[in-house]
Amino acid sequence: MERTEVIIIGAGLAGLCCARRLAESGVRVSLLEASDAPGGRVRTDLVDGFRLDRGFQVLLTAYPEARRVLDYDALNLKPFYAGSLVRFAAQWHRMADPWHHPADALRSFPNPIGTPWDKLRAGLLSLQRSAGRGTPAASCGQSTLAFLQKRFSPAMLERFFRPFMAGVLLDRDLAADRRWFDSLYRLFATGQTAVPALGMGEIPRQLADALPRGTLRLHTRVEALHADRHQVRLADGHSLQARAIVLATDGRTAAALANSLVAPMEFREVRSWWWAARAPSHPDPILFLNGNGCGPINNAAWLSNVSRAYAPPGQALLNVTTLPGSPDWDDPAAVRRQLRDWFGPITDDWRLLREDHLRDALPVPAQLHPRFEGRPPRLAPGLFLAGDHHATPSINGAMISGRRAAEAVLQSFADAPLTGELW
Repeated sequence: MERTEVIIIGAGLAGLCCARRLAESGVRVSLLEASDAPGGRVRTDLVDGFRLDRGFQVLLTAYPEARRVLDYDALNLKPFYAGSLVRFAAQWHRMADPWHHPADALRSFPNPIGTPWDKLRAGLLSLQRSAGRGTPAASCGQSTLAFLQKRFSPAMLERFFRPFMAGVLLDRDLAADRRWFDSLYRLFATGQTAVPALGMGEIPRQLADALPRGTLRLHTRVEALHADRHQVRLADGHSLQARAIVLATDGRTAAALANSLVAPMEFREVRSWWWAARAPSHPDPILFLNGNGCGPINNAAWLSNVSRAYAPPGQALLNVTTLPGSPDWDDPAAVRRQLRDWFGPITDDWRLLREDHLRDALPVPAQLHPRFEGRPPRLAPGLFLAGDHHATPSINGAMISGRRAAEAVLQSFADAPLTGELW
């Protein structure tokens, strides 16, 4: 039987950050990943020369853990415009972040996406959150929808906040705890929304490249976990044993492997559509929002406007997001009809490259009850849990969760020095 000090199951961002922290402390780690590359949900695939992420994903540069761990310069981050174009009636209306684009924000005051007072309140909310004014304790448990309904007009809520936050939360009901909304709003206000020039998959690639050679083992599926013996059995029949095991898989897999130690959980789902075109319909690296509330599309963006590397020369790449509950959200013909309504006959020769149906896109419990510092990672003696489902549903939550699991493992080693029993 093969032995090591720590086995980490799952090479998503949580597993990678856990392995990184342990390796920095001189611990021997086996990071087991069932698929052909690290990253979990954060992956980029090459399709006909286009770079397709696994769904519409972005990095908020103000994420504190990401800033601490990642080399942003090496990722060559490319930012989005800090604002959006909102489709209302039959026109596009620009909504700009007043702290990034003050002139554009002023020009947006007369448009029908909310009242001038709504736009002023939205700017003041950004200022308050960027200054560190958080959620009052009495508001904990209030939904994002309830919070927004009390502060903004129905027009501003339905035409801007609902489609914008639905694209972030993957939930048009906006049921997430308002503390999570406040945190996200602060991150949008204080940093940029960006993607690495070569796609979101560059984030796990950077983390994996920093690990000692031999740490990451791809195509290695764990079939069973024996927590009491600190053992895992692989799909190929081999077994591994360690002083500690970290479950850094998605929540559904963690619940299956750990039995009753991890409760089954609900996830948000989403469909992501990737379209190839000869040229973009608009030159800006901006988010398009559905302010009409009809049709399948919630939001769209030309990724090739953000980074030219997302598409081959002479081509453009559009991502479209549809959410459950919207009419025909799974119908490519309906998506194409709405694109033609939005952008005109130039869409007739657009080619659908891929449709991603992401059933486990975001964990619901982490939205309803966000844990900004993560839950205690120890499940049982020698068994630990990591993942954004255990903290906040985000890149930052996954990374923090991985580090905290590693620190809990290190503390357990300090509390119970090696006796040689496993060897």
